[in-house]
Amino acid sequence: MTDNAIPIIDIAPFRHDGRASVVADISAAAQQTGFFVVTGHGVSADATDKLYSAARAFFDLPDPEKRALVGAPAMLGGLGFAPMGAEALAATKGVATQGDIKESLNFGPRLAGSAWPSAALRAAFAAYFAEMEQLAQVLRRIFCAAIGLKQDYFEADFVDHLSALRVINYPAQTERPAPGQLRAGAHTDYGFMTILRSEAMQGGLQVQRRDGVWLDAPAIAGGYVINIADAFMRWTNDAWVSTPHRVANPPEAARGTARRQSIPYFVNPSGTAMIECLAPFVSADQTAKYPPISFGDYIALKTAQAFT
Repeated sequence: MTDNAIPIIDIAPFRHDGRASVVADISAAAQQTGFFVVTGHGVSADATDKLYSAARAFFDLPDPEKRALVGAPAMLGGLGFAPMGAEALAATKGVATQGDIKESLNFGPRLAGSAWPSAALRAAFAAYFAEMEQLAQVLRRIFCAAIGLKQDYFEADFVDHLSALRVINYPAQTERPAPGQLRAGAHTDYGFMTILRSEAMQGGLQVQRRDGVWLDAPAIAGGYVINIADAFMRWTNDAWVSTPHRVANPPEAARGTARRQSIPYFVNPSGTAMIECLAPFVSADQTAKYPPISFGDYIALKTAQAFT
C-alpha cells in the first residue's frame, strides 16, 4: 500500500448522477490498497438489523443444538453452519495453525446447504442477500467506469452468480488462544470482491500494508468495507490488488468481552464466467500475465493449491 489509511468514500453522488470523483477515488483505492469503505450505499438498515439479530439468536443456542439444526448439505439454497474452529484461513497461505476462533452461518441460492431451522432466519438472509446484490451491481458499474468499460460489461458474467452470504460470530475469548491462532487467520478472498458489514469492537479486521505492517480497518457506523478479491485482481492483470487481511484477537484486557459479529458478502460470478485479462490492462509494454480460465476452474485451482 502507498497510504497509511483505508479511504472512506461516499458513493451516493455516483448512485444519483454518476459523479466522476467517486470513480476516481475508488480506482485509486483499488490500485493502492485493495480496500476501501463505502457510505451512501442505500442498503436497508432494517434488513441489516434483522439479519444481525436473527443470526445472533442462532449463535446463542447451545452448540449441540446448532449442529443438530444445521446438518449435512441436502439442497441448493439451504443453510450451512461451520462450528467453532472448523476453518483455518491461514492454511490458504501455507501457515499451519489451530482453527480460527469463530463460527458461521452460510448461504447462497446456488450453493448447497441443509434445511432452514426457521422461516424467520431464511427470510432475513434472503432480504439482506437481495440488498447486497443491488450494492454489488452499483460497485461493478463504478469499477467499469474506472477501467474504461461499458458500465454493464460484467453483468452477463453475473447471471446465475455464485455469490455467498456469511454471518460470522467471534465469541468473547475466555481462554488464551494457541500460538498463532486468531479469530481469522491471514488470507485473501478468492472471488470478485467482498462487501463486509462490520462493527466497532476490539479484535477486528486488519489489513496488511505492502511493507508488512497491519492496519486496523475503520468501522464506520452504517458503512461497508469493500475489498478486491483474487479473481478480479487476475482480471485486471494484477493492477487492482487483492490484499491479505485477518481478524485479530482482542487484547488481554478485553478477555471475556469483545464479542463481535460480522456479515461478509462474497461477490462471485457464475462458474462459466471467463477470467481473461481486460483489454485496458494490456499494451505493447504489458502482456497478459495469466491465460483465460473459467471462474469454476479457477476456484477449483485455488482450493487445490491451498489444501493439497
